Amino acid sequence: MPGEGTFRSVEFFTILLGAASILALISRRFGFPYTVALVLFGLGVAAFVPALAFEITPELVLVVLLPALVFEAAYQTDIDHLRHTGGGIALLAIPGVLISAGVVAVVIGFATGLDLELAFVIGAMVSATDPVAVIATFRRLGTPPALTTLVEGESLFNDGTAIVVFSIALGAVEGQVSIGDAIGGFTSTVLFSLVLGGITGFIASRVVARVNDHLIETTISLLLAYGTYVLADLLHQSGVIATVVAGITLGTYGRRIGMSERTQEALDTVWEFLAFILTALIFLLVGLAITPGGLIDAVVPIAWGIGAVLIGRALVIYGLLGGVGRLLGPARGTLERGWLHILFWSGLRGAVTVALALSLPADFPQRTLVQSVAFGITLFTLIAQGLTIGWVTRKALGTGPA
Repeated sequence: MPGEGTFRSVEFFTILLGAASILALISRRFGFPYTVALVLFGLGVAAFVPALAFEITPELVLVVLLPALVFEAAYQTDIDHLRHTGGGIALLAIPGVLISAGVVAVVIGFATGLDLELAFVIGAMVSATDPVAVIATFRRLGTPPALTTLVEGESLFNDGTAIVVFSIALGAVEGQVSIGDAIGGFTSTVLFSLVLGGITGFIASRVVARVNDHLIETTISLLLAYGTYVLADLLHQSGVIATVVAGITLGTYGRRIGMSERTQEALDTVWEFLAFILTALIFLLVGLAITPGGLIDAVVPIAWGIGAVLIGRALVIYGLLGGVGRLLGPARGTLERGWLHILFWSGLRGAVTVALALSLPADFPQRTLVQSVAFGITLFTLIAQGLTIGWVTRKALGTGPA
């Protein structure tokens, strides 16, 4: 009957929302990372109640859910902490992503015999970190704000760089990208996206300063989040990077030049609510997208991939970030060793990795295997690292029982 598809979508959304609310309440009661609970619930539904399965499209994650999530995190970012950690975030989000992707590609390629181009696609997909479970744990434990900003800032920017690297990797598989083109394309995309986000954020901030209506100003912020993402995508740039910069600009410059206290309270409340709802939905969808059968068939390359991700993370955190910190010396704020341990174990993968895996073309070589490896790595980090990051944080900071 006409409208039945729409009704089914609303029905499914209502079921997901109800499940997310119940799981969030249970997780909070027992101190369990609710994002992990959501993923496990989604996995269970996909495995045991396939009739309730729902087709997860990459557009749903990358275009509908992700812009609002990255905008909210960027808007709430403390600019003072960002100034102090900006260098570390830049290292993690640009060379860190490239190192991680390269290590995964080399290890999987040589260990399993998978073509290096295909292995690099996997590396690009799993180079984006997802801090939601980690940040929730940090807030519960009272972790230093600068460390929280470093973890969240890394994810905000490396989501964007990972998507750019993924696009280049896909072009390489099709033989359409040379090394020179890849370097030039990566650099220009990142720089142009940074500038675009700054411009849209500046314009929105000036408009908000002239309006004295919190409802209109809240609407403008929503327009800024999705409008910046869509505009960047139309210009073939990074929607994530542009949206992050737009959010930071509104949250700092916009607040400073004339945003009323009532508007600030409204924006904080609305965006916190949206972030909670969208986070719950996105992790449920991650669980629904992963099929246990595919994971079993690809268990060997998944195991190599997990090892490669951990090796790459260690090189980035202890070698790159820690090494630069030692060269700069204590006067430039060398990271404490305990922080490095936390940063190493906080490199969870999540929604962006799953969305990129789902976006692979239907005729992509060994598509099922490549997707399964990405899903398996994501699942390991969410469960193994997500459930133990609290223990690692307490032990590294000495704030509680190990």
